[in-house]
Amino acid sequence: MQSFRTELENINSSTKALIEKDIIDLDKKIRDFKEGKIHEEKFRSLRLARGVYGQRQQGVQMIRIKLPFGKLSVKQLLRIADISDEYSNGNLHLTTRQDIQIHHVSLDRTPELWAKLEQDDITLREACGNTVRNITASAEAGIDPNELFDVSPYVHAVFTYFLRKPFCQEMGRKIKMAFSNNEKDTAFTYIHDLGFIPKIENSQRGFKVLIGGGLGAQPFLAQTAFEFLSEDKLIPFIEATLRVFDRNGERASRHKARLKYLINKIGIESFLELVKEEEKALLVKEYKINFEKKEIPTTLRSFFLKEKPQVNEAAYNKWLKTNTFKQKQENLFGVYIKIQLGNILSNKAREFASVIKKYADTEDIRITINQGFLLRHVSQEELPFLFYDLGKINLATPGFDSVGDITACPGTDTCNLAISNSTHISVALEEVIYSEFPDLLYNHDIKIKISGCMNSCGQHGLAQIGFHGSSFKVGTTVVPALQVLLGGGTVGNGKGRISDKIIKVASKRGPDVLRSLFTDFEKNAVEGEYFNSYYDKKGKDYFYQLLKPLADNSTLKNEDFIDWGQEEKFATAIGVGECAGVVIDLVATLFFEAEEKLAFAAEAFENKSFGDSVYYSYAAFINAAKALLLDRSVHVNTQHGVISDFDKQFENEKSFSYDSTFKELVLQINQHEPTEFFTESYFAQAYQFVNEVKTERKKLLQKTEIVKLS
Repeated sequence: MQSFRTELENINSSTKALIEKDIIDLDKKIRDFKEGKIHEEKFRSLRLARGVYGQRQQGVQMIRIKLPFGKLSVKQLLRIADISDEYSNGNLHLTTRQDIQIHHVSLDRTPELWAKLEQDDITLREACGNTVRNITASAEAGIDPNELFDVSPYVHAVFTYFLRKPFCQEMGRKIKMAFSNNEKDTAFTYIHDLGFIPKIENSQRGFKVLIGGGLGAQPFLAQTAFEFLSEDKLIPFIEATLRVFDRNGERASRHKARLKYLINKIGIESFLELVKEEEKALLVKEYKINFEKKEIPTTLRSFFLKEKPQVNEAAYNKWLKTNTFKQKQENLFGVYIKIQLGNILSNKAREFASVIKKYADTEDIRITINQGFLLRHVSQEELPFLFYDLGKINLATPGFDSVGDITACPGTDTCNLAISNSTHISVALEEVIYSEFPDLLYNHDIKIKISGCMNSCGQHGLAQIGFHGSSFKVGTTVVPALQVLLGGGTVGNGKGRISDKIIKVASKRGPDVLRSLFTDFEKNAVEGEYFNSYYDKKGKDYFYQLLKPLADNSTLKNEDFIDWGQEEKFATAIGVGECAGVVIDLVATLFFEAEEKLAFAAEAFENKSFGDSVYYSYAAFINAAKALLLDRSVHVNTQHGVISDFDKQFENEKSFSYDSTFKELVLQINQHEPTEFFTESYFAQAYQFVNEVKTERKKLLQKTEIVKLS
């Protein structure tokens, strides 16, 4: 279990000390958990924030690798393939958040795995849990002829700035951000907590800012916070937003804890007022983004180009039309690689890496939001050679991001929350499209997305045709089912549509649902009509009636009671989800955390990280106060509630030495800049308060013992 320490020596990074501390801390927490020193739920939140996620199968973990805006190099791809072979099952799963996941990993081996990944600057930090998750972006950023400017440097700056920041480590729920590179909004900013679309005003770069979106069981479309926010205000605005969410967000009910619910509760105007008030406490009021101009490879890699390969011209032309586009850089092309369900075996990944080395940019491969790859800077002369070599490893499938390129989460293959299968059904649906409706491979209007449950990890809530796993009973027998949704999608410039629930059918009838929809669309739609326009014209009830015969349970056959990819009759087996850590309301744990935060605050102060130190001191205040409230059976669900209720409970008691109210004491955090003087003073006050709380608790425990004895 200590072998990871050897791997730590090989990390070459400017943040090596922080990385080593992270990995050593994970190893220690694993040992403490196994020795019973850390409560199970607390340990869950700790490992989630370090990319270690429980899966459906007991005793193994899913590891989520955080790749900001899906960018990776050939060297990193090869490293991840090696890691998958050594620690997992040899499969790499590309996600809709441009991460890579590997499954079936032993918990004990995660520190060593992480250390090896960091040798090529790959992190697990904050890939899961109540943190800022991976920041997604349009894969075409930097090479798209239709973009105002490249958003990639901004995404990288946001990722770097917020990694390990104390105010976004233990929020009430996760935060998801996305950057689209133009008004087509290919990153789906409208369903994110924070979304950004590039704009230029008076020669000044900036962003349209969307806030409060989200999918899940109850989807919300994001609202516009700013039509234009200048680029230097981007990071300060995000920081202020995260700090307000951390303090005011719900913490008791995780189903109501996303940013969208807070904004819906108090209104966007009130929320933005809180953000504005918070800005005075920020150390950074403006943040300039540094742009490093990368030299684009323009020379033909002619030593690979010999006699033009013999290719099927029809197949090649279809691939050119559906999987390539002209970059804004002259004579260069972007090339999409369709990866079915986002799953690529490690040996295939190595073969793919060899092809990339011949024809494309080896330092900048992008994972796409629909679970594929985008290669960059391929010359026009190289395209037939690339197609030929991709064909030899079965990666030249046409129809990228078309109707036939279905997005799906892993579903019941590994996820605790999944109800029915979302992977094998996706394969069956793609077979229907490729064999029966081949012309639809040129259709990029209709998107099909599938999730294993209503939580929408497969993004079914924004699809023109969406499905999510479900079930229903026939007598006492449970049938695996699909909820059919229609009419969702991107409108553009931060606007979108949430799909409507139409009808529920047995999962095995999913292919017939597609046949009915496509046959009806081809027969009755006006030429050139978009699917959503046709859906709006016909109306929801029309499609309900169209699909109603498929929901007739009196015609179910034996195979309908068996889910896709299974051999036995279906039975629901839903576990506890780990999309974010659950809230821990254990008094002892809260005191432990208060003291831990004080130690972090002192360390940050010594390192002159005054902003971080202040926030750690604030967290110590909150944890200690909450612990004492719980001792009095006062339950609160926000940090703001802790602050208010503490004053109510202790306003007439003389147990604490501060002269003001507790609220005024604690909320100095958003009244002062984090100067060295204020940071030191605030830490001293937090240290004194935590000790006074501990003294007060001892008195309460002594009173309890006296009552018991009497």
